[in-house]
Amino acid sequence: MTNPTSQNILAARLQAMGESETLAMAQLARELKKKGRPIINLSLGEPDFDTPEIIKEAAIQAIRDNYSHYTPVAGYDELREAVCEKLFRDNGLRYEPDEIVCATGAKQAIANVVYALVNPGDEVLLPVPYWVSYREMVRFAEGRCVFVPATLDEGFKPDPERLEGMITDRTRLIMFSSPCNPSGAVWNWKDLQALASVVASHPRLYVLSDEIYEHIHFGEKPCSLAAFPEIRDRVITVNGLSKGFAMTGWRFGYSASHRLLAQACVKIMGQYTSATCCITQRAAIAALRAVPQSVIGPMVEAFRRRREKLISLLEGVPGLRYYPPEGAFYIFADISAYLNSLTPKGQVIRDAQDLCMYLLYEVGVALTPGNAFGMNDHIRFSFAASEEAIEESVYRVRKALSDLEPIKSENA
Repeated sequence: MTNPTSQNILAARLQAMGESETLAMAQLARELKKKGRPIINLSLGEPDFDTPEIIKEAAIQAIRDNYSHYTPVAGYDELREAVCEKLFRDNGLRYEPDEIVCATGAKQAIANVVYALVNPGDEVLLPVPYWVSYREMVRFAEGRCVFVPATLDEGFKPDPERLEGMITDRTRLIMFSSPCNPSGAVWNWKDLQALASVVASHPRLYVLSDEIYEHIHFGEKPCSLAAFPEIRDRVITVNGLSKGFAMTGWRFGYSASHRLLAQACVKIMGQYTSATCCITQRAAIAALRAVPQSVIGPMVEAFRRRREKLISLLEGVPGLRYYPPEGAFYIFADISAYLNSLTPKGQVIRDAQDLCMYLLYEVGVALTPGNAFGMNDHIRFSFAASEEAIEESVYRVRKALSDLEPIKSENA
């Protein structure tokens, strides 16, 4: 008789899927905190702010108005119109409501696109570092990930010629985020123009532009790839409200694409989830029609102060290299100087995963290893935490790193 707890009862596709390292680290930190450990969690990709009042009031009113029934799979008509208004106002993009698909978070919107476009054996280009779920979504669709390296010294944006050199007749999709999770890099107009030129010369190629961190930036306003008319119909813009409006638990995201692809995404959702929550949809209308700066300006300014705080503190950590983030709320730091070292207990630090476990258990600071994002010699600091927590965490990290001893070479 088959043991129902055995892994062999599960589908092969699920066994091949990796667990989300970002969620796993956050869960581990929570479990240690429950046991009384003084954990500071800088692994979270979540604003530590409350949803703005104007959005909460819209949700409360929706409940009073009895919005409690099934909605069209792609979302209320008024909601999709609000998305179109937002895309034109903030991004200069013209879309019709039937080109918009609202989903249960940007994560589902991305998954819809991957499953609609990628056939078994198709190649998907992922500039490194990439958001962890891109990789697993492609693998689940039986596609093949092709990793395009981009270094810290390049600002974590791949050279266009290098990217084009990796395109084959099997390449179907490019996926990237700007502002980027985990690096904080922002693709400016010149960067996107170079990418658009590459895409234009490959008519089978599509691009998914993940813009979920759009409103959290510290310099020039991010641009949208779909603004280049020559490739507009082969760009899928994904966005949502989780990060910019502190609505992670509300589960709202959307995609804007050519209507043929939008219809395919609706078909997928119709069989898997149907529409996202009707109350969330009504709240989303209020968020999308609000002037962002007036609603979330104080939150973005707080992130700016925390960014400056974290940068100033990390300057005092020897051997740590990082690219000052232009957007999002992360610093992705190169920890190569601390690899191949020994902890005071004799454990070997081989990669970022080892280092993050050491920091978590030794000094109670939860960070995300770069292994999750395709770079095992980097770690991600989130500054979605108070300035006090940031200051204390860096103090602990600096002390723990100073206790590491390099492994002496036998040939030395």
